[in-house]
Amino acid sequence: MLFSVLLLLVPASLVLAYAVHAPPLVVFVAAVLAIVPLAGWIRRATEQIARTAGPAIGGLLNVTFGNAAEFVLALFVLQSGHPDVVKAQITGSITGNALLGLGIAVIAGSWGRERQTFTRERASLLSSLLILAVIGLLVPALFDLTERGYGHAQPVGPDERLSIGASIVLISVYAANLVYTLVTHRDVFSFRQDADGDDATGRDSWPLWRAIAVLVAATAVIAFEAELVSEALEAAAGSLGVTTFFLGMVPLAIIGNASEYFAAVSFARQDRMGLVMSITVGSTIQVALFTAPLLVLVSYAMGRPMNLVFHNPLELVAVAASAFTVNAIAQDGETTWFEGVLLLGVYVILALAFLFVTP
Repeated sequence: MLFSVLLLLVPASLVLAYAVHAPPLVVFVAAVLAIVPLAGWIRRATEQIARTAGPAIGGLLNVTFGNAAEFVLALFVLQSGHPDVVKAQITGSITGNALLGLGIAVIAGSWGRERQTFTRERASLLSSLLILAVIGLLVPALFDLTERGYGHAQPVGPDERLSIGASIVLISVYAANLVYTLVTHRDVFSFRQDADGDDATGRDSWPLWRAIAVLVAATAVIAFEAELVSEALEAAAGSLGVTTFFLGMVPLAIIGNASEYFAAVSFARQDRMGLVMSITVGSTIQVALFTAPLLVLVSYAMGRPMNLVFHNPLELVAVAASAFTVNAIAQDGETTWFEGVLLLGVYVILALAFLFVTP
C-alpha cells in the first residue's frame, strides 16, 4: 500500500520540476521518495525472472539489478560533478544495510520472540566477504596517505591505478563468490537456504514478459528521477543547512536501499532470519565488492574519473565499524532484540558524526 502511494510521486516530481518549477528542495524530496517504490518494483521483477531462469542466472540478475536504483542514482550524481557525494553514498549504503537495515529487521523479528536463529555457514561466508570489503576500501586510502606522507604532494596517478586494480580484484572475488555459492557448492547452500526458509514461495508468479517489462520500465524511470535528484542536490543541501556529503551518506543511501529494508523487516516477522542476513549483509557486500568498483571503472568511461580513496577518516571508520559489528552479531547464529538496538546505536552515532562534519 505504501509503495503504491509513493508511486504517485513519479508523475508529481516531473510536474514539480518541469511544469510548476518548484523550489529545488521540493523537487529533490519528491524525486528521492519516488525512487523508493521504483526500486521495490525492480527487486520484485528480478526475483520473478530469477524464478524462471534458475538459481545461476538468477544470481547473475541479482548482481546486475540488485542495486540498480542506487547505481543509476550514483551515475547521475557522478555526472553532475560530485564524486565525493558518490563515495559518501557508497559508505552510507554499507553502513545503512549492515547496521540500520539489519538492526530494524532484528528488532521487528524479535517482537514477541525470545531469539531468532539462522545457519552459521552462510553468515560465516558473508562475514569473511565483509572483511575483504574493509581491506579493499581501506588500502587505497592508506596508500594515498602514505604517498603524501613521503613528500609526493599529488599522488593522483598512483591513486587512480591502484583504484582500478583494486576494483578489478574486488569484482573478480565477487564473481568467484557467485561461482562458489551458485555452482561448485550449490547443493550446500541450496540446502541451507531451504533450512532457513529462503525460497520465494508464497508469491504470485508473473509471466516472463511482464517481469522483463517492469524491470526495464522501472530502471528507465529511475534514470529520470536520478537526474532530478542530481540537479537539485546542491540547492537542497543549502536549503536544509547540511552538506552534500551528509545527503549522500544518509538520505540518498537510505532511499536507494529502502525496498530492501522493507523486505528484510517482512521476512524477519516471518522468522526467516537466514534470508534477512542474505538481504542486508549480502547487499552490503554487493555494494562494496561490485557496485563501488563498477562505479570506479564506469567513471573513466564517462570522463568523470573517481577513485576508491576515501579522504574523510570517518568513512573508513564507518566501513570498518559496520563490518566488525555485523561479524560480532552473526558469529553465534542467533539474534535478539538487544542486538538490534546495538546495531541501531552504532548507526545513529555514525550518522550524527556525518551530520556535524565540517564541509
